[in-house]
Amino acid sequence: MNRVAAENARTVNILLVEDDDGDAKSVHRAFGAAKIVNPLVRAVDGVDALDILRGTNGRTKIAAPYLLLVDLNMPRMNGIELVQALRRDPEFHSCIVFMLTTSIRDEDKVAAYDGNVAGYILKERVGHDFQKLVEMVRGYWRIVELP
Repeated sequence: MNRVAAENARTVNILLVEDDDGDAKSVHRAFGAAKIVNPLVRAVDGVDALDILRGTNGRTKIAAPYLLLVDLNMPRMNGIELVQALRRDPEFHSCIVFMLTTSIRDEDKVAAYDGNVAGYILKERVGHDFQKLVEMVRGYWRIVELP
């Protein structure tokens, strides 16, 4: 089995929680360019993400294990509120979450890390080259053992 096939054999479902269509398309393109075939599902906000994780309101439930890439500023339920909801739920309290945001506010960073996010990633540092984000995600699931 070649390296790419071996990595993809460890199926990790990725939930992208992003309200901006342009950013979501950039992430999808970067995953495609990196030939990552892991399922990538998009939610448009925290409420939609919870519906996908729970399989409620007509949304198809994604299987664990999963990794979440969560935008901070979204309508209805923002990224911090989503992380807080996940941490309160016994089924999702150990979800791996990376915050993906434009906010450089210390208050947002502290709130995110108080929710035990795995990382706080500034979109401007990733820039328009979302390939950097994809490489970080690939490296993470290649070396971390998931239940």
